[in-house]
Amino acid sequence: MPGENLSRDEAQERAALLSVDSYDVFLDLRSAVGDTEPGGSGGGPRTFRSVTTLRFRCAEPGAASFADLIAPSVTAVSLNGRDLDPGEVFDGSRIRLEELAAENELVVDAQCAYSRTGEGMHRFVDPEDGEVYLYTQYEPADSRRVFANFEQPDLKAPFRFEVRAPEGWTVWSNGVGELVDGVWKFAETKPISTYITAVVAGPYHYVTDSYSRVFDDGTTLEIPLGAMCRKGLAPHFDADDVFLVTKQGLDFFHDHFDYPYPFGKYDQAFVPEYNLGAMENPGLVTFREEYIFRGKVTQTSYEARANVILHEMAHMWFGDLVTMVWWDDLWLKESFADFMGTFANVGATRFTDAWITFANRRKAWAYRADQLPSTHPITADIRDLQDAKLNFDGITYAKGASVLKQLVAYAGQDAFLEGARRYFKRNAYGNTRLGDLLSALEETSGRDMAAWSRSWLQTAGVNSLTPQVILDAEGRIGELAVLQEAPESHPELRPHRVAVGLYHREDGEGPLVRYARAEVDVDGPRTIVTELAGAQAPALVLVNDDDLTYCKIRFDEGSLATLRDALGEITDPLARALCWSALWNLTRDAILPARDFIALVLRFAGRESDIGVLQMLQAWANSALVNYAAPGWREEGGALLAEGALKELRLAEPGGEHQLAWARFFATVASSEADLQLLQGLLEGTAKIDGLDVDQELRWAFLEPLAARGAADESVLAAELARDDTASGKRHQVRCLAARPSAAVKAQAWAAVVESDALSNALVEATISGFGQPSRRDLLEPYTAKYFAAIERVWAERSIQIGMDVVRGLFPSLQDSPETLAATDAWLAAHEDAPPALRRLVLESRDDLARALRGQARDIAAAG
Repeated sequence: MPGENLSRDEAQERAALLSVDSYDVFLDLRSAVGDTEPGGSGGGPRTFRSVTTLRFRCAEPGAASFADLIAPSVTAVSLNGRDLDPGEVFDGSRIRLEELAAENELVVDAQCAYSRTGEGMHRFVDPEDGEVYLYTQYEPADSRRVFANFEQPDLKAPFRFEVRAPEGWTVWSNGVGELVDGVWKFAETKPISTYITAVVAGPYHYVTDSYSRVFDDGTTLEIPLGAMCRKGLAPHFDADDVFLVTKQGLDFFHDHFDYPYPFGKYDQAFVPEYNLGAMENPGLVTFREEYIFRGKVTQTSYEARANVILHEMAHMWFGDLVTMVWWDDLWLKESFADFMGTFANVGATRFTDAWITFANRRKAWAYRADQLPSTHPITADIRDLQDAKLNFDGITYAKGASVLKQLVAYAGQDAFLEGARRYFKRNAYGNTRLGDLLSALEETSGRDMAAWSRSWLQTAGVNSLTPQVILDAEGRIGELAVLQEAPESHPELRPHRVAVGLYHREDGEGPLVRYARAEVDVDGPRTIVTELAGAQAPALVLVNDDDLTYCKIRFDEGSLATLRDALGEITDPLARALCWSALWNLTRDAILPARDFIALVLRFAGRESDIGVLQMLQAWANSALVNYAAPGWREEGGALLAEGALKELRLAEPGGEHQLAWARFFATVASSEADLQLLQGLLEGTAKIDGLDVDQELRWAFLEPLAARGAADESVLAAELARDDTASGKRHQVRCLAARPSAAVKAQAWAAVVESDALSNALVEATISGFGQPSRRDLLEPYTAKYFAAIERVWAERSIQIGMDVVRGLFPSLQDSPETLAATDAWLAAHEDAPPALRRLVLESRDDLARALRGQARDIAAAG
């Protein structure tokens, strides 16, 4: 990634000097098809022509600046009619601009490269039918791989795109387009940032609908809707459900934001080999095509898709209409969109329990990120683009959303939404900083937002809240207090608006139900909950009941004993999910032994009614086994999990989603000869479980453990690919091939990812996923030293996305020993001058490894 970075200081200097009036961008994408290479020969990248006309003003005539462009070659550059020598002004990532006038016109004619890493103009060839599909993905700074520009969020401008494409293709962009004399011409956009412009092109399957809204003043808003995917996925594309959620979301946000959707049409493209979940390009949102389900999935998957649709829709206001000045305030869009995705899911769609998923799944991501050495305040210090790329993390998204949920409890929902409405209207099509939002919220809530911001947005770390119960002589609560703690590394104690719930069995028997609840402002190390004095003695005290704040929940000894005996008997699904989340945090913190957590899952998970919670518990149980259980107990623990999973699989309702979840989990933990024979039988049709439809996706889920255990060889996997000769099938096959238990297979997989850049981003991801198999840690031992020898070179030579995938995915976490920890420390000590983003990734992996070793030590101690 040499020369491709951009610092905050450089961006600030350029923004002070320049303002942009317009972009006209012409792309010739006819080179996407065919075997010949129009852009050159000699084995170079396949390229396309990109011509940008950029009009901008300069506050200091005579000054110098630069434009951004990453391209194999530049054909011509002219500034204000003056031809510049590309060889002199273009260095591979920047175009030097000198002697600027008050008003300027820059024209850049370049050959830009198609991407195979999901960054820039990604080109995908469908193995099923040979069709070529293109789409762009830019955030935070890859539009410069497609056209010359000023690549920073605060230099907004209107864009006009024109695209010449292969015959028979359709092209989409942010604005409405039409085909005129062989060229797709698109309407000019509103002023937007470079990173949210977009182009999608190819023989996509396209479905249309429309949305209409009549406002109080009698005016009507009409929004054309579109949704697209590859032709090969068309039989699986449930566009009606996508449109249903889209319309529900548009109704919800119009009801709450009081600002009409400002970007005309609303297309949603489900595209192949996508690195992210989705991207909020105004008028043309892009999604990973895995949100189109080829086989049976649980409602959790549909809820997740709806959440992403609504998250991206919220960005049309938070992020696209009003955009942060620089990536320091990335949270201004991502935290809000993450919160609004769930808020709208609950308020507008059939997924009315989405806050349970948020509490159990999204916050788990936040808790992990906030305990890493790389944790940072929600308003982060982003020095450059590499920092920005890494800050699309659990802090910016899930912790930020959790803190906004706390803010709604603190300031009130009406005040919160009115503040948002004022924020949109004051800053439409502009750029903002933290203070702009806080001032609007302070006006509407009457709260001291500066103090709230200092505690919640400008400090890092997660607090723990523990109940302290003192009973009086009659056995009632004499005093109930909430104790707040903070880690030494981040000692901030914060104000928390929390609900404290008391649970017991009515008349000493039956399920656990809440019989008392009090809301209180926790502030400082100890807060007394006066409202609960005199209440009956509880079997369980749940601090942060209803999940109002962001904290780690702890339990007093009596409550923990109750959970061990009766966790599955808590009637409220959100309370039950919060208890599970708290127990998982205790496991990760080496307080609860991993074998105890696994025992709780085996005892109570079968009673879990919420399918999303169940699937999360299954993932946590597997993580407890792989990472935190004593190495000497893993075989026994794995056998217990497989036995429990098979039992629940046979007990589950035939054809139901719980049956599907247990089938997938059984495949994950299957290890014995009998387990593998059952999976083989289910694949071949010689074994059967009533109601279980072993569709193509489930076949691949069963094949991976068979491949990893040596029970499915290359010929079996080749036959399965012939049965499922699709892009999805190829990814599954590559993963299964890399999973096979052979030193030669591991060497081949390593070389394909680390020593070559021939694989696309999706196949890099699949290879890495298959490479690391817990069942054969011995085969991975040689790669610890190789990893540390390679990562600096990989980081320097590959794109940042592939660099991140390799550094994270190939860290020797399964070589979980003090020796691996020492090797990591030695690399860090010897590479203090390595790029900060690379060091951050290694530090995070080191912390996960150290946490695993502490958990294993706790589990060993529990065994006596």
